[in-house]
Amino acid sequence: MPPTPPRKPSILSREEVARSQLFTIERLDLRFSNGAERTFERLKGGGHGAVMIVAMPDPDHVLLIREYAAGFDDYALTLPKGLVDPGEDIITAANRELMEECGMGARNIEPLVELSLAPNYMNHRMHVLLASDLYEKRLPGDEPEPLVVETHSFNELPALLAREDFHEARAIAALFIAREKLRSDRDQNDWW
Repeated sequence: MPPTPPRKPSILSREEVARSQLFTIERLDLRFSNGAERTFERLKGGGHGAVMIVAMPDPDHVLLIREYAAGFDDYALTLPKGLVDPGEDIITAANRELMEECGMGARNIEPLVELSLAPNYMNHRMHVLLASDLYEKRLPGDEPEPLVVETHSFNELPALLAREDFHEARAIAALFIAREKLRSDRDQNDWW
């Protein structure tokens, strides 16, 4: 039986420290259950969440995009992704992002998992979805330049990890989670 976690800390004060078009930085003064007090800063999320899509043109391959990553000032290979617009559910948002970034739609989209990144510093969550039965359809997106779309085999995951341009942790986790789900589905179907 796992130990009982302590009570969540009490928020003594909350202050917005800075705001940009994308981020709000918030300072929290906290008191923990043992009486210790600390100040934390976090990126406060807004909006309606985000989606990342593992899009499969066939049972053994996945679509990756090459896009400019401002944080690294270089191009990175990753999965298609984007924000959920107001009024959209995650399935609709995933299909729209897939059409905008890859020029493909999906007849089948299945939620896989929800991931966070640096939960000590931000409350952003990414919904990972598996898309299959793809068809050609392009929607205009908000990208400043056309994205390069590449097809890679799930068998290439170790080689992808060795590349300098493939390093986004959420994309890596999403591919391994999708691969394991697909293997599990195939094993169950073989069993029957």
